[in-house]
Amino acid sequence: MDETPPEERSPEPVTVASMTEDLKGLSVGDGDTVLVHGSLSSLGWVCGGAPAVVDALQRTVDEDGTIVMPTHSPGNMEPSSMSHPPVPESWYETIRARMPPYRPAVTPTQGMGAIAECFRSCPGVIRSNHPQHSFAAWGADAGDITTDHSLRYSLGEGSPLARIYERDGDVLFLGTDHATNTSIHLAEYRADLDIATKACASAMLVDGERKWVEWEDIAFSDEDFDACGAAFEREHPDAVETGTVGVAEVKRIDQQALVDFAVEWFEQNR
Repeated sequence: MDETPPEERSPEPVTVASMTEDLKGLSVGDGDTVLVHGSLSSLGWVCGGAPAVVDALQRTVDEDGTIVMPTHSPGNMEPSSMSHPPVPESWYETIRARMPPYRPAVTPTQGMGAIAECFRSCPGVIRSNHPQHSFAAWGADAGDITTDHSLRYSLGEGSPLARIYERDGDVLFLGTDHATNTSIHLAEYRADLDIATKACASAMLVDGERKWVEWEDIAFSDEDFDACGAAFEREHPDAVETGTVGVAEVKRIDQQALVDFAVEWFEQNR
């Protein structure tokens, strides 16, 4: 818990009303589709915390728009791939046999931040069925964006990222940056690259029963996302709108333009 005095975090309380006004200043509005990456602590002293941020987003895009957030739970994974920290090999079979199954309404996010963790359980939010790389959505296109999330190649053409791309959606950074810009993963799948594949596994519910399920995915990486994103912003300033929400720098980014650029950037720089 952040014990920094409130007045040192922001000159005044950050409220639902002030965040809504700030978002509209970025031209976010009714009917928009936005993929949100948010850092609650970056916004300042938010009156009401994460639920207030969700309220502001919903007020801004209204029910005609759609809010999407990554709600990943990567800890439900093949134990031999666990590395932060690694687990003893003698534990592998117990984990494969006893890991609780992924359940969209129950399984918490991991490493996604307080806003996404709050959002996934809000009324009207739909969460996709991928046990490691789920997305949650609220609004007009929530069902279409989250349904049929492919188990294999989880951030590619069968993912919510591609559904957002088809809708000419935007990426919204609330105090975050390209290091966690999930949309760039879609470009990894589309680029003509020699990327190795890897074996993946998770505990899931299959016809109501817990099963240990295996599939294949690419060995994606985000190590060069900052460099790719910086190059995109330099070359396509018209596709990025910058402002503030609370005390945080925020950016609204054209997802289609970003992904298309990243495909070419990867082919030239990886």
